[in-house]
Order: sequence, then C-alpha cells, then structure tokens
Amino acid sequence: MKLSTSGLGQQGHEGGEKKCLNSELWHACTGPLVSLPTAGTHVVYFPQGHNEQVAATTNREIDGHIPNYPSLPP
Repeated sequence: MKLSTSGLGQQGHEGGEKKCLNSELWHACTGPLVSLPTAGTHVVYFPQGHNEQVAATTNREIDGHIPNYPSLPP
C-alpha cells in the first residue's frame, strides 16, 4: 500500500486504486510518539490497543467484549 503524508493520495499497484494516509488521523489514532510509516510499509491495525488506551486514560476497566475474528490470518 502506498502512503501519503499530504492526504492527497498516490496511485497504488492494485488496479489503479488510490490509497492515502492522513498524518493528522494517524497521530490521533497512534499518539504523538509513533512515527508515520514510510511509503510502501505494511501496517496492521489491532483494535485491542485502543481499548487499552481508553482504560488507561479513564482509570477504569473496559466493560465491553473484545471480539474474536477467526477468519483473520495470524
């Protein structure tokens, strides 16, 4: 996946599909201490991290269930 810090997108290799990365959104999700990945880097998202951040910032446990996605590769 091609990534762009400009938010305008770049031409991808998958059938001309445009993919972009908004740096403001990236830092909102990852925090200011995480660097923006370089173009072409494969990035995997784990929603459990967001649940842990919410629990840490609110000083309470998450009551929700973390879903299991058996169809995803390990």
